Amino acid sequence: MSSTPVRPTTSGPGVARAAGWVAPLCWVAVLLDGFDLVVVGTVIPTLTEPEEFALTGTGATAVITIGLVGMMIGALTIGTLTDLVGRRKALIGAVAAFSLLTLLCGFAPNAVVFGILRFLAGLGLGGCLPTAIAMVNEFTRAGRSGRATTTIMTGYHVGAVATAALAIVVIPSLGWRWMFVIGAAPALVLVPLMLARLPESASYLLAAGRRAEAEDVARRHGLELESPAGSAAARSGGAVAGGAVAGGAAATVRSLFTGGYARNTLAIGVTSFMGLLLVYGLNNWLPTIMREAGYELGDSLAFLLVLNVGAIVGLLVAGTFADRVGARTAGMIWFASGAVFLALLSVRLPTAGLYLMCFLTGCFVFSAQVLVYAFTSANNPPHVRATALGWSAGAGRIGAIVGPVITGALVTAGIAFPWGFYVFAVVGALGAVALSVTRPVRAAG
Repeated sequence: MSSTPVRPTTSGPGVARAAGWVAPLCWVAVLLDGFDLVVVGTVIPTLTEPEEFALTGTGATAVITIGLVGMMIGALTIGTLTDLVGRRKALIGAVAAFSLLTLLCGFAPNAVVFGILRFLAGLGLGGCLPTAIAMVNEFTRAGRSGRATTTIMTGYHVGAVATAALAIVVIPSLGWRWMFVIGAAPALVLVPLMLARLPESASYLLAAGRRAEAEDVARRHGLELESPAGSAAARSGGAVAGGAVAGGAAATVRSLFTGGYARNTLAIGVTSFMGLLLVYGLNNWLPTIMREAGYELGDSLAFLLVLNVGAIVGLLVAGTFADRVGARTAGMIWFASGAVFLALLSVRLPTAGLYLMCFLTGCFVFSAQVLVYAFTSANNPPHVRATALGWSAGAGRIGAIVGPVITGALVTAGIAFPWGFYVFAVVGALGAVALSVTRPVRAAG
């Protein structure tokens, strides 16, 4: 099946508005991931108190880790499910499940129930990110996928910053349980809007053999249909249009490790591991490392805030740059630059200088991982795109688990400053090397 351009046959503000719903709805879904990134860290100090759950250090680590394990499994499974049942159903289901289970976390009677609910919520949330990225890219015009991916991922860090700020107000006055009630509240608006306004992806419909529906969606949104068979995998004897869908989950996953995709799948997995190791390692331990270096607690928390503000700015710049030079090249530059600034954080500077260094570190480190998602989305055909993104995110979640563990061990040993930053710098350099192993495998358009 060749690529079939579908020109819009209708026009007017109604069409523009319809096309405009996809990005904001997916952006809010990704914002929930940002909420989850920091919410447990904000409530852990309260949960260690005797009148609450009296968590020990080991118990706190278990609570943090169990949610990440759930997100890893969710990314691996729901990403694949998305390519079988459709982007729309998978995203709405993931958001609804995560929100309900997050609400229940606010009513957990003990640490065991809280941990179980965190794991189950992670399953739903793990599927939000790969599905949202796949959908936004499929409703984005050719040549703008880098900017589309990085823009939607600003929601991740906006969510993190907003949650950290919210905790300062909510926890002392209302208690930790309200953090989870508030975190579930967006679903009351988001899920009904998704049901009413979120269309199914034309790329998925075409891959599933529902061509008439795909052409209708493409006409209404001013898109051109992608061809699942126009990929390197198809040319080299891999899965053909709709083949992965017809063959079920096993065939969908297997297609990532056959034909022209095996090399990229493995290299992207390693790169994502390094990328999310940095994201979660820094977000969980940066204030502690800075305290060990002798900075005041207020400054240490502010460093984390500045780091995430830098991430938002970096994402906006990285997307534009990636659309000009390619997500692969931009990603290698971003990982390498992040490694340099991470190493420079080990140098004792005046507080103002360190704020600047944290800002620049956030600009490069967090954007680097998002560029991996942009490359993954652009270099996999529609019928396995969400699966590829899910496996990329799943491999990254392993890094998300390992990062805080490694940094915690350095903190326990009393050598987190400066060695924590040296370790992070090496990880950033390895991310650049791993991404350099990948090769573009899809023809443009």
